[in-house]
Amino acid sequence: MVHSLLILGGTTEARQIAEALKGLGRFRLELSLAGRTRTPVTQPVPVRQGGFGGAEGLAAYLRERGIDLLIDATHPYAARISANAARAADLAGVPLLALRRPGWAHVAGDRWIEVDDVPAAVEALGMAPRRAFLALGRQELLPFEAAPRHVYLVRSVDPVDPPLALPQVTYLTARGPFAEEDERTLLSENRIEVIVSKNSGGTASYGKIAAARALGIPVVMIRRPVLPAVRSFETVEALVAHACQRFPAEAASQERGE
Repeated sequence: MVHSLLILGGTTEARQIAEALKGLGRFRLELSLAGRTRTPVTQPVPVRQGGFGGAEGLAAYLRERGIDLLIDATHPYAARISANAARAADLAGVPLLALRRPGWAHVAGDRWIEVDDVPAAVEALGMAPRRAFLALGRQELLPFEAAPRHVYLVRSVDPVDPPLALPQVTYLTARGPFAEEDERTLLSENRIEVIVSKNSGGTASYGKIAAARALGIPVVMIRRPVLPAVRSFETVEALVAHACQRFPAEAASQERGE
């Protein structure tokens, strides 16, 4: 029996999980992407794009496709998707594993101003005009229109379209990873005075945090949302190992009569 696994992705770790499980040659894999990125990275397994219609829709999909294991490897800030995954797995009676990337830890020299959400980050910029680097997804930028006094540098994977209704904004389109040295140059050349970032964790986008520390630039850090309490792992290797233990190769071979 070949076991079917659905991976909720959109992250580097999701692609790595898919690659690792595909390499074993004993799983039927499908990777689900929300479809927000216009030019997604090529994936190693079949891809499904778009939503499911909430937890109930995802539960129905799990039943219809005969999914044996659901893996939530979405972004740490994809709270709604993670909540739907937990509810759907419960409704469908399908086991769920989550990849929970550790957040960045505050270290000596960091000048973090921690806030709960994007509107609070806008407020934290203050009333005096500042040169701000917004390292956020394009879906999260609209609240900054309420603070047109600042000069903004916006970096996103996809172009911001339509552009923000702001008098002073520059756009950069780029996909990480971003090296600390390059980030330091970017911040210096644009005379950045403050960074707005999510605590995404990982190494791909940590360069700006290290660069900010080196340059003494404050970072308005948006705290992580609360995610459902499910069986979770901090590394791709640990999650893949657990999935393999759940569906051992010996059992699959015996079912095929090998």
